Amino acid sequence: MEDDSQFAEFVAKRADALLRYGYALSGNPHDAADLAQEALIRLHRTWARVRRKEDPESYTRVIMARLHISAWRRRRREQLAWALLDTPLQEVLPSEADQELWQALEGLPRKQRAVIVLRFFERLSDAEIAGILKISQGTVRSHASLGMSKLRTAVAHLTPARRSST
Repeated sequence: MEDDSQFAEFVAKRADALLRYGYALSGNPHDAADLAQEALIRLHRTWARVRRKEDPESYTRVIMARLHISAWRRRRREQLAWALLDTPLQEVLPSEADQELWQALEGLPRKQRAVIVLRFFERLSDAEIAGILKISQGTVRSHASLGMSKLRTAVAHLTPARRSST
């Protein structure tokens, strides 16, 4: 019973942050919710072990990244469409000023987007990203370089003042 109450407390405290992370990975609020929900289900199964030995949030984020890549592998030709919810979620959706950057990020291939999110949103090293995505460090650097190049091209039309605010 104590484990369940501790798990419920963890979910109550960190659910919003996990949704934001899922949104950064997927670029879609619905997929973000699915990622967070599935990761929390998997975390609950191993809660007693993870709570004692590891950081539960980091463990959950790794699960989410792997689920995201797994979905990408199953649906390689998926076309994501930017669709806002009827009622915007302030903590999950990007601000008005960030819309163009988020749309550009959404336009990246899934692996490039995952590498960019893990590197700049999670601030992980190339070695950590390679371990999570099960790719080489060279591939991580390649995806990061290609992704950043595409992002720069996509947001090049922004004025210097707007670019510094994003």
